[in-house]
Amino acid sequence: MQPLIVKKIKLKEMQSKNKIARIAGLLYLLLIAAGFFYLKYVPSKLIDWNNPAATVSNITASETLFRLGILVGLIGYTLFLLLPIVLYKLLSPVNKTYAVLMVTLAAASVPISFVNMLNNFDVLTLISHDAYLKVFEADKIQAQVMLHLDYYNSGNLVASIFWGLWLFPFGYLVFKSGFLPKVIGVLLMIGCFGYLINFMGHLLFSEQYSKAGIAIFITTPGSLGELSICLWLLIAGVRNKQTQTVRTN
Repeated sequence: MQPLIVKKIKLKEMQSKNKIARIAGLLYLLLIAAGFFYLKYVPSKLIDWNNPAATVSNITASETLFRLGILVGLIGYTLFLLLPIVLYKLLSPVNKTYAVLMVTLAAASVPISFVNMLNNFDVLTLISHDAYLKVFEADKIQAQVMLHLDYYNSGNLVASIFWGLWLFPFGYLVFKSGFLPKVIGVLLMIGCFGYLINFMGHLLFSEQYSKAGIAIFITTPGSLGELSICLWLLIAGVRNKQTQTVRTN
């Protein structure tokens, strides 16, 4: 009778863990989709760094898309605050210290990102308020717009320090958990250093680093790790430690 009760308790625990894992996976998927939209898609459609006039024209003509990018970005930052909290519930039994560190490092980027978004609001102010359009010449408006877009990129670069740092304790917890694939944990930990190297490359070498085109190779392990853990949590959930041990033996 007692073994049956223990078995039921363990089953309930696994079901609870799987529920948390799938919530985390869903939040992660939404975060990745939001990040792709406001960090990649919107800039690729509107911003031409070599042509300020075209950039201002694009944003003016597609102001709704630019505003949608801001909205999705703010939603993404909120998701990045919620995701580590859900992951904490899942991974804190593995190592509470690393779990707290994971949440702290992720949360540190959120206020930076929210404040940084003010640069995009400034762009909207410059292109949509008649008072500015009447006072400043077109080339000055264009220069101001590009300056704020550049500020926004620099703010994202600073935030990316924490986008990377949180991956190390997260990857460590995944690696040590016993119920998530170790290889994903390794990719996440490598991804931490990828973000940091990318930051230092942009900071120290600027144009040369951008022209070299190596950033994509440096950040690939982290991207693979994040996409993998997102899909694993969402689809597979967590594995029973005992079952994994039996299969290994």
